[in-house]
Amino acid sequence: MFHTPIVPRARKRSRPAEASAPRREGVKFEDVRLYLVERKMGRSRRSFLTELARSKGFIVEDVLSDVVTHVVSEDSQASSLWAWLKGGPVKNLPVMHVLDISWFTDSMREGKPVAVETRHLIQDTLPASPEATTPTPVSTVSQYACQRRTTTKNNNKIFTDAFEVLAESHEFNDMEGPCLAFRRAASVLKSLPWTVQNLRVTEDLPCLGEHSMCVIEEILQHGRSFEVEKILSDERYQILKLFTSVFGVGPKTAEKWYRRGLRSFSDVLAEPSIHLNRMQQSGFLHYGDISRAVSKAEAQALGNIIDEAVHAITPDAILTLTGGFRRGKDFGHDVDFIVTTPQLGKEERLLTSVIDRLKQQGILLYCEYQASTFDESKLPSHRFEAMDHFAKCFLILRLEDSQVEGGLQTAEEDRRGWRAVRVDLVSPPVDRYAFTLLGWSGSRQFERDLRRFARMERRMLLDNHALYDKTKKEFLAATTEKDIFAHLGLEYIEPWQRNA
Repeated sequence: MFHTPIVPRARKRSRPAEASAPRREGVKFEDVRLYLVERKMGRSRRSFLTELARSKGFIVEDVLSDVVTHVVSEDSQASSLWAWLKGGPVKNLPVMHVLDISWFTDSMREGKPVAVETRHLIQDTLPASPEATTPTPVSTVSQYACQRRTTTKNNNKIFTDAFEVLAESHEFNDMEGPCLAFRRAASVLKSLPWTVQNLRVTEDLPCLGEHSMCVIEEILQHGRSFEVEKILSDERYQILKLFTSVFGVGPKTAEKWYRRGLRSFSDVLAEPSIHLNRMQQSGFLHYGDISRAVSKAEAQALGNIIDEAVHAITPDAILTLTGGFRRGKDFGHDVDFIVTTPQLGKEERLLTSVIDRLKQQGILLYCEYQASTFDESKLPSHRFEAMDHFAKCFLILRLEDSQVEGGLQTAEEDRRGWRAVRVDLVSPPVDRYAFTLLGWSGSRQFERDLRRFARMERRMLLDNHALYDKTKKEFLAATTEKDIFAHLGLEYIEPWQRNA
């Protein structure tokens, strides 16, 4: 059976009595509610912009209330605007985006709400009052991602985007410690249900070191991080990011190419001394397709293809979509599945049979199969390993437009009617299914902290194969993810709350 990810419905917030009911016909963006500040804008212009936004499917509230998500203003004086906002009755101000009119005009031009960038924000320049409190007590924010639930919206994207750039830069420089520190800092901010408006509210948050705090302070003061801008404009960073975007090319290979003076794909492909492996050859061949995001509809279509292949071989097989799509993501870079059988041992030849069937269908563009090296006698593993030892395969499949509900995500000029998509399959024994499902669901930071919590707080060893209690000196069985959380003494966290 093919298990699709369960995506939670957005909870409808109760609307205060004083909020007016804007026209709802033709609404396209239910999760975005605008309020246009009349100050400096004027009544007639506000009325015109309100009608414009509603004609494009936006909800525009007539009254500022706690249902508003985006406040739009033409007031260039941030201090006076924020003084007015803070003097009002709104309690959810920390989780609202307070934006310059440029965000509104960009959104009207695109016909949809554009991502909030630093240049759009009107920063709070007023000092926090001594009585001001953080919307969520920071004492309740755990240092472990496995004890935090991520929200459906990242309220601190400006800061987390900066931390991700810094983490990636340190990864390119082979500096694991700072890289991990910035990823932990980003993970903490992603879990906050409110937006960081001043430095004071971050002082007691876990995993925010001195460097991270300096970056937050700089963004709060200037609306940007000069350090991040310097990295983004650095040639080496740009080239390594370009090279590592190719399937099969990691940071070490990218660095080697850069040191040899190669600066573009054409440089690499024209260099006679470079011998690309099969994965890299396919990465370049299908780069236009597999560097483009995969939609949820495309993932579902691929699930149908794999489901048909698997159940034609083994009717009682279990197929589960994992990775980002199981965590409720709308887009991803590839599509991951776990496939196994209810009978132990029967899964051993399953992947090779699936590969043969995909070949017969003429849709297999690339395949790397890795046979199982799983050895129960070598458990538990006392060192962290990025990959498990179960049989797995890394595929590139041909997906037809006709197979996707709503069609493929392709450029207008692309007339092929198909695209290449990366698909990864892993096949654990059924008694290891729960551990594999937990590990392959991610996110990477969530899994890293889950294992760290097990080791540091529970004296247990957890990986994709097993959970071992070092105190009792025994393995703990699990048939579901909830069993594993229970063994660790943790509240169960749904997959869509694990985007740490």
